[in-house]
Amino acid sequence: MTVSMTGFAARKGQGAGYGWSWDIRSVNGKGLDLRLRVPDWIDGLELALRGDLAKALHRGNVSLSLKVAREGAETGEGFGVNKAVLASVLMALRAVEEEAMAAGVTLGQPTGADVLAVRGVIDTATAEVDPAPLRAAILADLPGLLSDFNAMRAAEGAALQVVIAGQLDRIGDLTKAAALEAEARKAAGAETLRAQLAKLLTNAEGLDETRIAQELALLAVKNDVTEELDRLAAHVEAARGLLADPGPVGRKFDFLMQEFMREANTLCSKAQSLALTRIGLDLKTVIDQMREQVQNVE
Repeated sequence: MTVSMTGFAARKGQGAGYGWSWDIRSVNGKGLDLRLRVPDWIDGLELALRGDLAKALHRGNVSLSLKVAREGAETGEGFGVNKAVLASVLMALRAVEEEAMAAGVTLGQPTGADVLAVRGVIDTATAEVDPAPLRAAILADLPGLLSDFNAMRAAEGAALQVVIAGQLDRIGDLTKAAALEAEARKAAGAETLRAQLAKLLTNAEGLDETRIAQELALLAVKNDVTEELDRLAAHVEAARGLLADPGPVGRKFDFLMQEFMREANTLCSKAQSLALTRIGLDLKTVIDQMREQVQNVE
């Protein structure tokens, strides 16, 4: 089953006296780029999350956001706020906003959870918080988030697979049409070569007939597109195999698309007929469309 690099999931959880909300989303990328926004006062959490994400995902630009609040925070019960640090943070926010306004930049308003996530705002000395149970509870909730996330990526991948399979069928049909046209061209091409040879022999004295025949035969070989068509057919079968592969095949697909386009370009350059040139151009169009879809395959 093909997996897409595009996906999104959100989830809420609670444990160890806290509640939290997840948000994870991804778009295509050449490798795995993880961008995490998590509370830095939970020691070791970001490092552990990065390790788990790297095991579960292979490619894509992935952004994960985690907001944590202690249960009873609405009433101020169960934890303390360092007012001096809070005042400094608010002053810094005001300064940033003023500088942004002066530069003509509009910033989004931070939420209370954003402010509380700044190190030192929550007075852990007053709250007597041990981050270890909270970290363990959050990490235990991560598989549920990843399950939802991967389910969406798989659904996107299934739709992607249908599109790519249809494009492969089209490339296969065009390759067969090109083979028929190339075969029909052989007779006309041979006749043209014979006429050219007769004309040369009639209008030129002292030319080596054997050498002329060799050059014309070489020209005929250079215009033969059999190898290009055979390779295109082989590439179609290889691509179908990748679609059936449950593993991450995006990089292999990227390379294969380059091979597809190389053969289509060579076919056009050796066409020597309007009909075959049109088929070659149609092939290039479908291959380019498929390459855009392949960019999303994990």
